[in-house]
Amino acid sequence: MRFETAENGIYCEPKGRINLPLTLDCGQAFRWRETEGGFRAPVGDKLVTVSESGNGLLFSADCEPEALADAVTGYFDLDRDYARIERVISADAYVKEAMQTCSGLRILKQPPFEALISFIISQNNNVPRIKKIIDKLCGCFGKPLADGVNAFPDAKTLAALDETDLEPLHCGYRARYIIEAARKVASGELDLGYAAECEEDECVSALKGVTGVGDKVAACVMLYGLGRLDCFPMDVWMKRVVKVLYDGDPCVKERFGGYAGVAQQYLFVLARQEKYLEKFSDKKAS
Repeated sequence: MRFETAENGIYCEPKGRINLPLTLDCGQAFRWRETEGGFRAPVGDKLVTVSESGNGLLFSADCEPEALADAVTGYFDLDRDYARIERVISADAYVKEAMQTCSGLRILKQPPFEALISFIISQNNNVPRIKKIIDKLCGCFGKPLADGVNAFPDAKTLAALDETDLEPLHCGYRARYIIEAARKVASGELDLGYAAECEEDECVSALKGVTGVGDKVAACVMLYGLGRLDCFPMDVWMKRVVKVLYDGDPCVKERFGGYAGVAQQYLFVLARQEKYLEKFSDKKAS
């Protein structure tokens, strides 16, 4: 990915458009906040602002351009040819329709530990409350960056805590899961770097070794934190999608040529639009 130095940061034109509002606020990440003309959140230890500019993206942060380029290239998966991915998954009629409505959706590659803790917090929870808990977690235990924003705390920091330390978060039973996950990562018992590379079954098994991590949370961590684009998280919405659009096909992810996670995100966003699934239910009944 080639970056150009701009007046207020660095600029690039990825392969395939990135729709920032759709990508940053579709339930895969919880720290992005809209600012005047763009969005801002910590990316690792850098407080990054991103906006759409021309045919590309403009990034800014209080660091050297090279360090910023490295950070955002990984996080936004900028070296991946999303135009090609979208050509592959658009062979499916439902995904094609979703892409026409929700063009420019991209899967973020978040820091693996941040993804693990975030999706532990997300279970049986709604997005506003997830964001609130994560903000408190970072505010209490993360490294200060700028403007009152803190980085996501690392595993060693959280591993040194106990459940009572997390009481200000009001995260309930999830406190135990957060502490256990942090201790397993900090000790090396759960190696998230290895999990990104090993066989799928082995990765799922390792993640589910953390109390509170089931199939759905494991799939979310694999997709949004480990860059495994073949994963297909199944929450309530996606179970409805598979039932209504694909007649409950248990092998639906095999339709998408290794990019099931990208297809899933398009279908997830589209399914949440008002009465979308009901429309297809009516068609099949007629």
